Amino acid sequence: MALANVWMLIAAAAVVLIALAIGLILGLRRGGRLRGGDSARIARAERLRTLPTFRRALARRALALSGILALGATATIVAGVVAARPMSAQTIQPVNTSRDIMLCLDVSGSMTEVDVEVLNVFDELLDGFEGERIGLTIFNSSPVQIFPLTDDYDFIREHLASMTKSFDYVDQIPEHWVGTLNGDGASLIGDGLAACAMGFDRPDDERSRSVIFATDNEINGASIVTLQEAAAYAASKDVRVFALNPVQGKDAAVSAELTAAAEATGGAAFGLRDTTTVSDIVSQVQEQEATELRGEAQVVWTDTPNLWIALLSVFLLAFVVVLWRVRL
Repeated sequence: MALANVWMLIAAAAVVLIALAIGLILGLRRGGRLRGGDSARIARAERLRTLPTFRRALARRALALSGILALGATATIVAGVVAARPMSAQTIQPVNTSRDIMLCLDVSGSMTEVDVEVLNVFDELLDGFEGERIGLTIFNSSPVQIFPLTDDYDFIREHLASMTKSFDYVDQIPEHWVGTLNGDGASLIGDGLAACAMGFDRPDDERSRSVIFATDNEINGASIVTLQEAAAYAASKDVRVFALNPVQGKDAAVSAELTAAAEATGGAAFGLRDTTTVSDIVSQVQEQEATELRGEAQVVWTDTPNLWIALLSVFLLAFVVVLWRVRL
């Protein structure tokens, strides 16, 4: 245990010593006056003092007065300890779950339900995130970054809600159309994946990097970057790709191509079928992608007055009870 304000304890001890000194001086002066003849004159007082009951009463009173003195001194010292702020040290080693996740969503018409599910899942997961950075990039015939990697979860939640509302098509020009239709064709997933992989910053930091890549891989048009080239680029940046394919198995060749691209980065491809949900897949991604970075050990001091406050309460209560019994 350590004390934040040791001088408070010293002050309490000084008060006790001063009180004892004053009491001793007053007692010596009073005793001198009694020996000088100022005492009350009672006939046969010496016989009264020899009575057993008188001696017992005198001993009880002396014991009570000593108890009052001891309890008062102890309570004052304990109060000094409480005022001095007792503290205890704890050595901790911060652990930061250092994970970057880029949501990469194909916003072509066939992907609406999956995109909404992905956005809703991550909105629910935000409360449990600590240190993870989330980014969002969408694409159709051209990619658009909605927001970069950030751990400002209020900002993320606001944009996730806005993007989810966009898929209700209540606006004349939905938000997920803006900037995503500037090319020829639709679902140009090579361009989309490349844009998402380029969104990772801090290349020198030891952080896990993953892309949640939601697409049905139904390409319509010629992309600037092929899926294989985009996957190779992601792998060169230590970015793992986890593909979510709502039509896994519908077209074996297309599904195999997406699976091969994801696995080339060290990731995997998942099919959304029957009981498999986005939440299930994201849980698997979190388990695989968690990288714990341990910070430098730190000593944290915290106030620990509870025991001393309890002791002070006990001694004060005992002091008051004894004082009342002696009727001083």
